[in-house]
Amino acid sequence: SACTRMPRILISTFGSFGDVNPYIGLALELTRRGHEPRLAMPEVYREAITREGLDFRPIRPNLDPDDQAFIARLMDPVRGSEAIFREWLVPNLQASYDDVRAAAADVDLVVSHPASLVAPIVADEQRLPWASTVLAPMSFFSVTDPMVPPPAPWLYPWLARHRVLARAFTWLAERTTRPWVRPVRRFRAAHGLSHDANPVMAGQHSPFLVLGMFSRVIAAPQADWPSSTVVTGAVLYNGPAEADVSGELERFLASGPTPVVFTLGTSAVEAAGDFYDVSAEAVRRIGRRAVLLVGRHARNRPRTPHDDVLVLDYAPHAALFPRAAAIVHQGGAGTLHQALAAGRPMMVVPHAHDQPDNARRAADLGVSRTLYPRAYRVEAVAAELSILLGERAFAQCAPRSARVCVRNREPRRLPRRSSACSPGNGSRRRAAGQTGQVRARRACHLKTSTYATSDVTSAGRDAPMSPAAANMAAPHVHAIAPGAEMPRRARPGPLVV
Repeated sequence: SACTRMPRILISTFGSFGDVNPYIGLALELTRRGHEPRLAMPEVYREAITREGLDFRPIRPNLDPDDQAFIARLMDPVRGSEAIFREWLVPNLQASYDDVRAAAADVDLVVSHPASLVAPIVADEQRLPWASTVLAPMSFFSVTDPMVPPPAPWLYPWLARHRVLARAFTWLAERTTRPWVRPVRRFRAAHGLSHDANPVMAGQHSPFLVLGMFSRVIAAPQADWPSSTVVTGAVLYNGPAEADVSGELERFLASGPTPVVFTLGTSAVEAAGDFYDVSAEAVRRIGRRAVLLVGRHARNRPRTPHDDVLVLDYAPHAALFPRAAAIVHQGGAGTLHQALAAGRPMMVVPHAHDQPDNARRAADLGVSRTLYPRAYRVEAVAAELSILLGERAFAQCAPRSARVCVRNREPRRLPRRSSACSPGNGSRRRAAGQTGQVRARRACHLKTSTYATSDVTSAGRDAPMSPAAANMAAPHVHAIAPGAEMPRRARPGPLVV
């Protein structure tokens, strides 16, 4: 029998729209099931949340999208993560605590994001169960599936081959990040709470439930992940359900060959530099059409546009990506999953945080090339796009990955690393040629030939969010609420599905 009162659930997150949209999608599914979700997020997201009819509570700190210098520091590959904590989150710890505590006054359960430093504090203080979430596998700091370090992506092959180096790197990350959040540990101690765990690493994970809100196609569960982890798949919420391509975009798509789409998501776009100028010139040189999603800043618009390039502030990724010849993006978790679900080849230009690691995982699927911002020059981009668009292996791998991505399946065995698509390949492997094609095809075959694909279809790929992911996450969230008794049909499934 169903419980008499469905739980009130507080969901708290910080970051860009890539850190907000998955939780709006989760809240919509919880609402559909009869729950009462409440979203505690910075004021800048009020309109996006209230237009869906959801309960919104503003929390500090807010993020000024016009502060270009600050956003550039946040997107720095070496110091960006440190800046997020030391310059933005930690200095506002008391204000955040006051806001989240007020928002949690009458809730039964708290759901936190990796940057929600005070949500676990409020939950522990009020003795509420809480579920933590991660949007990318990097947040687990796994030794058995090591991440690509943003400041030094060249280290990854060594970490992947030598377990002792991976353990040493994890130990170093622990020691490096502890000073960033020392005030958080003091704050917890002042409130009579345990304060041993590092909130950047193990301390971000709940002992009750950890939702891995990413697809198993990019990461299989590891033995050193928290035991309470459930991989739900990515919630592909992309704005209101009726969002579609604009009339101008529709006319452009219908007027000629399929274009290449260029986007930097919702965070890196604020520190785009000459990305769009370079992109426009590169597609001109290879004779391709393009759609540039440049954001709201006029400074991002290319100086010399031409008729085969359409420049837009924004377009819904879920509607546009399936109609692209290829997608060039920054590698944020949300954009990556939209590109995977679209089934199109991609080139990832990772800036910071989880983006280099996401780029490596896409490359391992055989669907992507990687070009770092420091190497993003006209000649390099033109050469990489020629390989990406010219080799059939990429086009064959992408739809197969899409079919398993939308159903959150994982391979029964892992592929060899595809060196033709590995991080940094753009600047070091100009002459990939036939060798790159063979390696990409091999990686694609090893990944896709081992999936249980009898019931896998591409149905729902263009939906505003992934029903499978939201449907799987919602009952797990319900299950840890106090006194919640779930209907049999909604009981959580096993970790591996």
